[in-house]
This record gives sequence, C-alpha cells and structure tokens, in this order.
Amino acid sequence: MDRNVAIPALQEEQIKPAARLQRRKFLDMSDVRFFTTSLTAPAQYVLLFIIMFPLLAEVYISLTAWAPTRGGDWTQAYRFWDWGRNYVEVLRDLAFWQALGRTFLITGVAVTLEFLLGLGIAFLFLDEFPGKRVFYALMLVPMMIVPAVAGYVFWLFFQSNGPLNAIISILIGQPFTLTWLANDVTAMIAVIVAEVWEWTPLMFLIMLSGLVGLPEDQMRAATMLGATSWQKFRYLMLPMLKPIIIIALVIRGMEAVKIFDMVYLMTQGGPAQATETISIYMYKIAFQQVRWSYAAAAAMTILVIMTILASYALRPLQTPQREVA
Repeated sequence: MDRNVAIPALQEEQIKPAARLQRRKFLDMSDVRFFTTSLTAPAQYVLLFIIMFPLLAEVYISLTAWAPTRGGDWTQAYRFWDWGRNYVEVLRDLAFWQALGRTFLITGVAVTLEFLLGLGIAFLFLDEFPGKRVFYALMLVPMMIVPAVAGYVFWLFFQSNGPLNAIISILIGQPFTLTWLANDVTAMIAVIVAEVWEWTPLMFLIMLSGLVGLPEDQMRAATMLGATSWQKFRYLMLPMLKPIIIIALVIRGMEAVKIFDMVYLMTQGGPAQATETISIYMYKIAFQQVRWSYAAAAAMTILVIMTILASYALRPLQTPQREVA
C-alpha cells in the first residue's frame, strides 16, 4: 500500500472515535444544562417567533404608506415605501399627543388610587376577623368581570336616570339628574371610577402577598422597642415593600395605558374627545380611517415611550455592583 494513502486513512480512523465520543457527550442527558436547554429551547423559539414576527411586521408596515384600500396584502407594502414619513406625521399630530396625555392622566390617577386602596385593604386583611374568607372572595369579584361587561354596567350606573342619581336624590331629598357622561370632567371621573373599581383587587392581592411575606421577627422586635404603627410602616415595612410596590405600579400602569373596551362602551371617547384614550384614537385611525401604516407608526412610538418610562421606573430595583478592590 502506498504510504501517502495509508497515512490519511490512519488519521481518519483516529478521528472517528473522537467524533463518536464527542457525539455521545453531546447526547448525554446527564448534563443538566444541556438537558434543561433541550427541553425549553423549542418553547423559547416559538415564543420568540410569536413576539418578533408581529413586531418586525409592524415596523415594516410603519415605514410605508400602505393600506388595505390601496391594493395587495401587507407583504406588498414595499411598493408604497415612504422612508418613515409616518413617524414625522405622528410627532406633529396634536390629536395623538392629546390622546396620549389623557391616557396618562387616567393611568396616573387610577393606578395611584388603586395602589392606596389596595394597600389599605391589605392591611385590614392581615388580622383575623369573622367572615374573612367571604370578604376575601368578594374582593376578587370585580377583577373577574370582563372589562366590556363592567363598562356596560357603569354606563348604566352613570345615566341621568340611573342608580347613582337615584341614590343622590334620596340623600339630598330632591330630584337630581346630572348627565355624568355628557360632561368633560364628570365623564373622565366616571371612567376613572370604573377603572379603579375593577383593578383595585389586583393591587390588593399584590400588596397582601408582600405584607404576608414580611419577616415577623423584625416586626416583633420593633414593637418591643416601642415603635408605633406608623414608625413600623414608614421605616420598616415600606422599605421592604419597595420592590413589590415598584413592580406592581409598573405592571398595572402598563396595563392601564392599554385601556379601551371600558372607555369605548361608556363614552366612546366623548363627549367630543374628552375621554379619548390612545387606544380609542388608534382604533379610529386604523379601522375607521383605514390608515394602517400611520397606526403602526403611532404604535411603535408608544412602544418606545413606554419602554423608556418602564426602564426609568425599574431603575431603583437594580442592585448596585460592588467595587472590586
């Protein structure tokens, strides 16, 4: 046999066992990291696709002037490429910023009230009292109701001949017929009341879980040292609840910004545009005016704004890095 032919063959025979050993090691299920990765990777890839595909499609559409009425489906939107003029129009659109401002107003007032009420009610549920389980179940009922149903209920509640005016009439002893949803201020108040009623139970659950998880030994030590209830709350409970409070406010705030069905059923954004939130504004732009590319650009603008606000809100949760000497 030719020596030049025998040497490569010998090298190949030496490589094969090493390759088989590496393949067996790769398929070895005793490797915990590989085993867990192999189980979760398919779900992670599917979740990544579910998140990234609509996002990339929205960015693609927002950079065009395409709409269903212009012919073709969204994959042919490149024929109407306009290099992002929609974003310039969004930044100049006063109606967009007014709707976003009203949304932030509703969110700020509603989430603040939900937090204060939820925290106060959570303190009441720390101690045992008769019928605690019944009241606990009743507290969760508003959160279980579909927002559309809650919106319709509150639309009936705030009518001029509705239950609220009837109760006020009984209390003051004379007829009271205020048209709540036809006035700018009272319509906004009605929307906030409905939002607070439905989502205070969520804040209550989060705050109660945080209070229950506080270390009892530190509470007993503070009591033995003569600390008052306010001092224990201000200097002990509140600092330990800070991460939970921040996360609860951020999550609830991001959800409140998307409010749509309740407001739409109660006021449809009226009177005029007094209660028109950003979701209702984008609904009108996308489905009534059929300006899908502009709506996509507005949605991307809101995504950037909310990402920046959430990152700043979550900054206190970042643990400071220790300096290495």
